Amino acid sequence: MRALAEQLRLAGLRPTRQRVAIAALLLDGRHRHVTADSLTEEIATLGLQVSCGTVYNTLNQFTDAGLLRRVTVHNNYSLFDTNTEYHHHFYDEKTNELVDIPNNDVILKKLPNPPDGHEIKAVDVVIHIQRK
Repeated sequence: MRALAEQLRLAGLRPTRQRVAIAALLLDGRHRHVTADSLTEEIATLGLQVSCGTVYNTLNQFTDAGLLRRVTVHNNYSLFDTNTEYHHHFYDEKTNELVDIPNNDVILKKLPNPPDGHEIKAVDVVIHIQRK
């Protein structure tokens, strides 16, 4: 837990009990995709008491600090990705499941020129899939 607390401090976050508990679940080296609701359920099954609002705020703070990556799949629905390396996703709307696509598996041949005074910061590809 000390290493997680230090990791949070280095990211500019105060290592509160809740943040360290959430970091223990998310920053363990596994690549996974979570929502605030799914993580709140996981926390509850472990017998911990953390509100969904606290989980959501913590996920946003971790994202702002570069510890997570937000993947917006439609409208305002987002999942949080523990893999912060550049990559793309398949999204199954029926199961709300994201599946990583290695960056080199998507080849973009030509991008449009951005509007004057802007530059392209990133390109995130989310390919929506469904079962046959």
